[in-house]
Amino acid sequence: MLNAIDKKLLNTVADLHDVPQGAYSIRKDGAGLSINSTDNIIVSQKKDRQGINVIVKPGTRNQSVHIPVIISLSGVKEVVYNTIDIGEDSDVLVVAGCGIHNSGSKESRHDGVHEIIVRKNAKIRYVEKHYGEGEGTGKRVLNPKTIVHVYEGGTADFEMIQIEGVDDTYRLTEAKLYKNATLTMTEKLMTHRDQEAKSDVIVELLGKNSSVKVISRSVAKGSSAQIFQPRVIAKAEGKGHVECDSIIMDNGKIRSVPEIWAEHPLAELTHEAAIGRIAGEQLIKLMSLGLTEEEAVKIVIEGFLR
Repeated sequence: MLNAIDKKLLNTVADLHDVPQGAYSIRKDGAGLSINSTDNIIVSQKKDRQGINVIVKPGTRNQSVHIPVIISLSGVKEVVYNTIDIGEDSDVLVVAGCGIHNSGSKESRHDGVHEIIVRKNAKIRYVEKHYGEGEGTGKRVLNPKTIVHVYEGGTADFEMIQIEGVDDTYRLTEAKLYKNATLTMTEKLMTHRDQEAKSDVIVELLGKNSSVKVISRSVAKGSSAQIFQPRVIAKAEGKGHVECDSIIMDNGKIRSVPEIWAEHPLAELTHEAAIGRIAGEQLIKLMSLGLTEEEAVKIVIEGFLR
């Protein structure tokens, strides 16, 4: 059912070595491959469009669901809409992500929409990894859209990672936070060669004491280009912070445009941004321990994106 390439992609984007236990949905080459539910997490195919529903029952704790997508055929293009509903007082891990292996000349593309609903006092840790590989000339394109609603007392911890090998990506995240809701979003992105990446984040603080922290870490190598535009809009008393740090190398280009927007007199919003190269002192110190310059650069980047 899964060949060596499939297993490598699964391991890279979802830390899976094979079909997992518990609740999961694995999508391969534009179709559902395997799906499974548990007593507390129901996973089912949508009837009106491509995609799945993930329903986490209220009170579910210390459980997880994996919903990776893998593409290993050149020329596959798909649009998928997934709905993830985290029931009240739950605490779960959701592992998503997409890996593309393209050895052909045609573009392979996955446009995925995740609508995530975090109910009252629920908690979600959401991890999404994107990865591309293959010796073909066809592009590997990933365009994720994430729509998040965090209701009263809910907590969402998001980690959005682009590892390498993705030629073009447009990432859009839209979040609405209600009373006492909290969102922490960390985006880690690396581009090389002539790859392009754009990320828009729009967070609205709609309820009293809602809060958000958006953190971006990115590295641009080769002649790649990145644009990161995070926006926090406070329409109620709440707190928001945006932090953008980037390393630029070779002939890379990075544009960072953090924006904070207050529509309530008790809102507290801050932002900071920095773009720079790897400090020479860091490389010299690592090279004095016997590492080559290439090995030292790799260690610095891995630490920065960790």
